[in-house]
Amino acid sequence: MTLMGFDTFRDVDRVFEQAMGANRQIRPMPIEAFRHGDEYIVAIDLPGVARDDIEVRVERNMVTVRAQRRPMRGPDDEVLIDERPRGEFMRQLYLGDSLDTQRVKAEFTDGVLVLKVPVDESSKPRTVSIEPSSVDTSTTESSASVPVSR
Repeated sequence: MTLMGFDTFRDVDRVFEQAMGANRQIRPMPIEAFRHGDEYIVAIDLPGVARDDIEVRVERNMVTVRAQRRPMRGPDDEVLIDERPRGEFMRQLYLGDSLDTQRVKAEFTDGVLVLKVPVDESSKPRTVSIEPSSVDTSTTESSASVPVSR
């Protein structure tokens, strides 16, 4: 079988990238982030990356995701075309104070890493009950000077 895929400009560009070490630089990963109920969901595309080559680290309010994509070929294989990005990938996400960094969860399925970050309980909306006044307004003179707006 013969693979023919010649794009002179792309081939020159790829040779230049390899010579300058562009395949060794840390690259970002595409993400999708949204809120679903009481948690934030972050989906990170990592096709071709093994689960053991992914690290998720939470430090204070920063989540760092690092991944390593290795080439499929072996040292004795003849390279015909090599356009797949490989090397180290990294993404850092700042988590606001309203999120619970102690309960971050990660799942990896079909080349997609999904982070689930719950909203901190203290940040969720809540109703504050109104207590009856501990001061009897009919016997206290100072209460007459407190303006009440309606």
